[in-house]
Order: sequence, then structure tokens, then C-alpha cells
Amino acid sequence: MKIALFSDIHANLPALQAFFKDVEERKPDAIYCLGDLVGYNIWPNEVINEIRKRGIPTIAGNYDFGIGRTSNDCGCAYKTDTEKANGSVSISFTNEIVKEDERRYLRTLPAHIKVEFQLNNDKLNLLLVHGSPRKINEYLFEDREEKSMLRIMHDADADIMCFGHTHKPYHRVLTEEGQHYRHAINIGSVGKPKDGDPRGGYVMLHINEDSSISDKSTVQTEFIRFEYDVEKAAKAVEDSPLPNAYAESLRKGV
Repeated sequence: MKIALFSDIHANLPALQAFFKDVEERKPDAIYCLGDLVGYNIWPNEVINEIRKRGIPTIAGNYDFGIGRTSNDCGCAYKTDTEKANGSVSISFTNEIVKEDERRYLRTLPAHIKVEFQLNNDKLNLLLVHGSPRKINEYLFEDREEKSMLRIMHDADADIMCFGHTHKPYHRVLTEEGQHYRHAINIGSVGKPKDGDPRGGYVMLHINEDSSISDKSTVQTEFIRFEYDVEKAAKAVEDSPLPNAYAESLRKGV
């Protein structure tokens, strides 16, 4: 079984269009979006409607939650005063251009999606969140203490937990007592990568028919990168009221 998971488009229509072209050629059995459709670029309405018309199950990202409620707080953790000032411009601009029907759609998005598989005698729970099961804007970085990550997954009853928000992809296999393997997977970002690679990214999750929580090899993660017109997306930022810093981050993948 192949499940395509994508996240953090952030109003980058050229990246989303390239993603759809790539993923449709791979013919997944299912596809899910883990949120943050809007913010940081000029196409929030177009991105929302590309996902809506395909009927893709989608959860709310922190930016979607804020814009859906016409809030001036996106729940973002900016590190400097400059980043905070730029962020204020971004959320103000996004609130200004998002249309009411699209804003209404953002308010309907659920906080998480849980899918329970029964491929054999072993139950396998897949949990999709944006930040973490505890908070929409919690950052689960790769270096998080194993004990902490296991506690989060155990409390959420997640054998496989997929999330975005940090824009930095990784797959960690965690072992609980009794050979219970749990998989923590950050799926990266389609439209605003931050791992030094400007190409868009997403995950193809492979779950074997004989999958078991006691066999870590039955869940495989394929990290996929695809080319898109980065310069078109960067130029759109520069031709808008958005800070030019966002254009440079697209070019550099940071």
C-alpha cells in the first residue's frame, strides 16, 4: 500500500502544481494533506481550491487555523524581531487577499486524522497531525529526546505518526518495551523547504500487507523531491507587499 503525504504548501502554487504532476505519475492508493495551505506567498485561494477540487482529506495547519479565523496570529515561532515583523506583514497580507468561501473552508479542517489499518491480525494506527497531537504549532524536531517522542506517540495511540510544521523531513524508528516499533515521520514541505534543498518535498509511505508493530521493516518511508519553478514563486513574492526575505528563502531552501 502506498500513501502520499504532503504539507506546508504556503500559497506556493507553482510548487503545488509540480507536486500534483509528480504524485499522479506514482499512483498512490491514498493521499492526505497535513496543512498550512496558506501564508508567505500570493496564491492562498488558488492553493486551497486546487486541493478542494480534488477532494483530498486535509487537516488544519497553524497558519490555516489563524487565517480561517481572521486572526493576526499564525502561531509561528519567530526567532528575531525581523522575522516577527516580516511575519506580521505576511499574515496581514494573507488575511487581506483570502476570500470568504476559502476562509470558511479553512475553518472546517480537522485538527488531525487517524486511520486504523487491519491488514492482518495486527492493528496499525496511522495518525496525521500538523505540529503534534498535543498542539497544532508544536515543533517535533529530529533531535527531540526519544523518551519524549515515545510518550507523545504512546499517549496518542499512534504506531505511525506523520507531521509537518518544521519543513525538515526525517524518519525515526522508536522502540517501546516488548518490541513495539513506532515510526515518527516528518514529511517536509511542498512549498517552503527549510533543509537547504529548494526543491519541493513530500513522502510516499509504504506499508506492507504483512505489516506488524513488532517488525520495523514493514513500514518504509520514501522521501521524494521534485523540481518546480522556484524563480516564478520567488518573483511573485518580490512583486507583492511580502518581504523579499521570503523570496530568498525559496531560492535557498532555508
